[in-house]
Amino acid sequence: MSDSTSVVVGRIGKPHGIRGEVTVELRTDEPERRFAPGERLVVEGSGRVVTVAAHHWHQGRLLVRFEEFADRTAAEAARGWMLTAEVDPAERPEEEDSYYDRQLIGLRVLTADGRQAGTVDFVVHLPAQDLLEIATDEGTRLVPFVAALVPQVDLAAGTLTLADVPGLLTDLDAEDTTDAGSAPDAGEGPDRA
Repeated sequence: MSDSTSVVVGRIGKPHGIRGEVTVELRTDEPERRFAPGERLVVEGSGRVVTVAAHHWHQGRLLVRFEEFADRTAAEAARGWMLTAEVDPAERPEEEDSYYDRQLIGLRVLTADGRQAGTVDFVVHLPAQDLLEIATDEGTRLVPFVAALVPQVDLAAGTLTLADVPGLLTDLDAEDTTDAGSAPDAGEGPDRA
């Protein structure tokens, strides 16, 4: 794949048993796809390639056996390795209306009326929902990545559009003090509970 993108899919953890099996701390929403038998993964920073021989779940953890790890000693030596997969940049997640972080980062953020408001800098993954970290002229803002607040993502146009929700990208307290005649404190971000 000459036109591929390298994405981190996991980190090798501690060995499990004596036959070279390891735990993997996931960095992907698609472990069954990325750790399928026969998948070749690249060790970040070294270029070394490891091949998935088998995987299974044990007490909520993914255990993987790589062809290159014959025993516990080899598995222990790999502890901490970050694993990457080469993927087609146009590849989409299997779930409809889902996106990879790499597809969202860099998108121009538009308001409901079409004005550019900023750029997506990062995607924060939380247990309840994901947040988009958006760089605006007023500073960084976090917006929950839910359909009610982000109704449209257009990868072809390189944009995502926000819903018309007052205060979504602004500090309402700062706007209120500005209206009263005093300038907002430029060094402070919005209050978050």
